[in-house]
Amino acid sequence: MSNKPPPPRPAPRLYLATPVVDDPAALVAELPGLLASADVAAVLLRLQETDQRTMISRVKALAPPVQKAGAALLVDGHPDIVARGGADGAHLTGLAALEEAAPSLKPDRIAGVGGLATRHDSMSAGEMGADYVLFGEPDENGQRPSSQAIAERLDWWAELFEPPCVGFAVSLEEAYDFAASGADFVLVDFIWTDPRGPKAALIEVDAAIKKAHATATASQNPAGQEHG
Repeated sequence: MSNKPPPPRPAPRLYLATPVVDDPAALVAELPGLLASADVAAVLLRLQETDQRTMISRVKALAPPVQKAGAALLVDGHPDIVARGGADGAHLTGLAALEEAAPSLKPDRIAGVGGLATRHDSMSAGEMGADYVLFGEPDENGQRPSSQAIAERLDWWAELFEPPCVGFAVSLEEAYDFAASGADFVLVDFIWTDPRGPKAALIEVDAAIKKAHATATASQNPAGQEHG
């Protein structure tokens, strides 16, 4: 039997976070074109806090254009409105939130988790059945680890654990670095403030994470196939 190298990891995909949504009309109009322009696996819907009924109607407005594009719609927090709004899952912050929401979300819907300050927390999230772990997002004070620390955490997770890991990138450079470090998904929201418009920024970051992955794969397997 020949010693085959492990199969290469699939190229990372984008996870697009929305701005905080109050009136969804503009986003409903913009999303189909955006999602058609790049390989977006999922959209994280950040909702303006208001009454539950209004939030559910906003989820209902945004779920169809996202799902029609082949992406999953996750609600940031609010696991209780996921099913009623027709979303695909929720992103939760911290182990307590995951523990509380998992029974209502699993197995039909996605339960992702961030707010994992330590490696131990990340492993606990994996053991609790999180569908992905997110590293690098700002905390409530806007503080986040250094890019290098986030890349190291992604590299560690990708090497050892099965559930996908997501890197929260605040720039094109971070998106590239996190993809090179083994992130399965790269979460971006900086595209919305790009002066060229979100579509140009999204296309650019999609190309960057694919390139980072190809470069990393080639360096791990120099005798392998040529890559394009």
